[in-house]
Amino acid sequence: MEISNRKAYFEYSILQKYTAGIVLSGTEIKSIREGKVSFNDSFCIIFKGELFLRSLHIAEYSHGGVYNHEPDRERKLLLRKPELKKIESKMKEKGYTIIPLKIFIASNGFAKVEIGLGKGKKSYDKRESIKTRETQREIKRKYGV
Repeated sequence: MEISNRKAYFEYSILQKYTAGIVLSGTEIKSIREGKVSFNDSFCIIFKGELFLRSLHIAEYSHGGVYNHEPDRERKLLLRKPELKKIESKMKEKGYTIIPLKIFIASNGFAKVEIGLGKGKKSYDKRESIKTRETQREIKRKYGV
């Protein structure tokens, strides 16, 4: 099961990728397994040396009852200290941001988040990515590759 943030690749040029664990409650992991996750306007912040994921919408579990979770709560991401220090030093540079790219269930059953260190694209960069995507589509259509 893998849910990806396709809009992130269009809005940002991704420079580096990291895989982080995510702290979840019981009903959240069940909703992720059902694929009920929305990345709309989600982002990561560093607060007091820890990485947090904000505004990631995980829908309430259908059979949760009174034990259901809050859909838009802040979730802590788990990274190693050296990786966190690298990200923190890059964030001090102007224009960099941390974007969640995809959520997946690892082979050990834990939910993981792939985050990317990216820089926002300008409008002409976005037009160029649209152009390359359309040419790739034309090549596939014409030659069946």
